[in-house]
Amino acid sequence: MNQEKQERIKACLQELSKLLYEEADKSKLTDLEGIEKTVRSQVLELVSPEIAPFFIEQKTGTKVGKTRKIKSLVGELTLKAKQLQRLGLKARSRLSPLLQKCCLRLSASVSYQKAEIEIEALTGVKVGHSTQQKLVLSQDFQLPVALQSVSEVSVDGGKVRLRGKPKAGCHWRDYKTVRLQGIYYGAFFDDNQSLIDYVNSQRLVNPLVCLGDGHDGVWNLVKEFGKSENFERWEILDWYHLKENLYKVGGSLKRLKTAETLLWQGQIEEAKALFHNCRGKQAKNFIAYLEKHCSRIVNYSYYQAEQLCSIGSGAVESAIKQIGARMKISGAQWNVGSVNQILSVRCAYLNGLLAI
Repeated sequence: MNQEKQERIKACLQELSKLLYEEADKSKLTDLEGIEKTVRSQVLELVSPEIAPFFIEQKTGTKVGKTRKIKSLVGELTLKAKQLQRLGLKARSRLSPLLQKCCLRLSASVSYQKAEIEIEALTGVKVGHSTQQKLVLSQDFQLPVALQSVSEVSVDGGKVRLRGKPKAGCHWRDYKTVRLQGIYYGAFFDDNQSLIDYVNSQRLVNPLVCLGDGHDGVWNLVKEFGKSENFERWEILDWYHLKENLYKVGGSLKRLKTAETLLWQGQIEEAKALFHNCRGKQAKNFIAYLEKHCSRIVNYSYYQAEQLCSIGSGAVESAIKQIGARMKISGAQWNVGSVNQILSVRCAYLNGLLAI
């Protein structure tokens, strides 16, 4: 912008500032915060709603059709149907795309009530909590395709509290989370097939490293990954879950430490032998656990030293915590039909799809 235009803008702004100051409520201008709020309010109400439509008219080349009011980050705009069509706004939409994205970012992290408060505090624009909820429920986010070939997949389960019938109370149900390459998040409620299809839609390295804990539900999903001729999966039991189950046995600390060392080196039979003479139920359960997952217990020491792959499902454990930070906020109860929507929005946020 040249000097002449800068001077013209300054002159216009000086005149505008005088007019806005004359109309301002002087009782609210006692400190800087009051001045900030007043100026922001005047800009959103009187200034930017006049500037933005000019930009829109110049860009779309039209001002034809019925008018529709749109809330935006530059105030409430009165736009024409043809303008909205050419700008790609959805039918019946009452929020601008950028304002929608701001609302979704907040709704993906806090309750709808808090999102209403925060969006007004941060932008000066009021969007009610029910509108925030409807916005989330109307979304159809596509999970991201990994930019690179996928060599590692971690799977785990999380918990969500569902709203029950009146007087019946709430109850907890499982959802499944998958993490690709420790980067991409995906979460699915009561829809295992979509999780399987999502993983199989990626470019999978053969063999594919699959990490998980000892739950059958995880491994039942894993066995469906890459189901094509000559495709191999390296199923690895998460080291930290293995160690956690070991120390549930209790008893001699020396024996537990010895068993940990043996298992770290993948010596399953030697570790089992340490507990054969134990009569406790926990020891018998642990022996059965080792026998069940013997093909998934590797030489963790060697794998880590050679950096062949991850030995723990920490990536997906982190994903469960990140997703749970929204799903388990204080007092949260969900309708069955809305669980996948909020999971989708939360994953979109974590995957960077709501970046501004």
